[in-house]
Amino acid sequence: MKLNIAYPPYKAQKLLEIDDERKLRVFYDKRISDEVPGDSLGEEFKGYTFRISGGHDKQGFAMKQGVAVNHRVRLLLDGASGQYNPHRHGERRRKSVRGCIVGNDLSVLSLVIIKRGPADLAGLTDADSDKPSTRGPKRASNIRKVYALSKEDDVRQFVVRKVIKGKDGKKDTVKSPRIQRLVTPAMLQHKRRRVALKKRRTASSQSAKAEYNKIVTQLRKERRQAALSKKKSSKKEESVKVVAKPAVAVAAKKDTAKSSAAAPKPAAVKKDAKATGAAPAKGKK
Repeated sequence: MKLNIAYPPYKAQKLLEIDDERKLRVFYDKRISDEVPGDSLGEEFKGYTFRISGGHDKQGFAMKQGVAVNHRVRLLLDGASGQYNPHRHGERRRKSVRGCIVGNDLSVLSLVIIKRGPADLAGLTDADSDKPSTRGPKRASNIRKVYALSKEDDVRQFVVRKVIKGKDGKKDTVKSPRIQRLVTPAMLQHKRRRVALKKRRTASSQSAKAEYNKIVTQLRKERRQAALSKKKSSKKEESVKVVAKPAVAVAAKKDTAKSSAAAPKPAAVKKDAKATGAAPAKGKK
């Protein structure tokens, strides 16, 4: 079995191949994230403590946390659980995964050093002077944290630079990462410009809104006045009609009174008929 041992503080990693079953027996029946002492691996590993972070079996299937078996199983997985990239949302597939319990069928076991021993391991925990790191922190706050700098110090002087040797007689070039979240005068000026533009846009929008509200209120006032004038004119027309109707009625009454006065009285006719003894003439139907 191969042991892939990592030491995160130095960003170092080393692969060891151990064939002795007695040395590996301490890892059997352990699960991912369990802590295991490394004294059984040899004298150089005394005092070291490892944490199991994963592994692969001999067919290349990765161990999966939460599957409490020491063999391979087929599970119905979605994209959030890993093991594959879904082509659409909600897709699920049945995939073969290795359980999280360590067994003798593993080909590679991944370990992380969480406690150092008295002796240094070559290529892992030894002095880092002979292998300078080509990658350092990029964020300004992390650079200050690593080198114990204050906010007044220039972090650009502490960036890890990489020297690339020139070929065919060309000069060497130096490359350095771009510092993230670095506060510079140009950045402050850009920020002030953004704030000024935002304020200007806010003021213009507020003035446009006020002008629009003014126009809307004026239109509403004009419409209200037009409606009131129309209502008043309609009331005047109704009052004129009401005044004209009684005059016509009075004139009609006078005409009827005149006609009735001019017509002969029926009572006298009846008296004359009674006196003569003749029957009154009937009107035509």
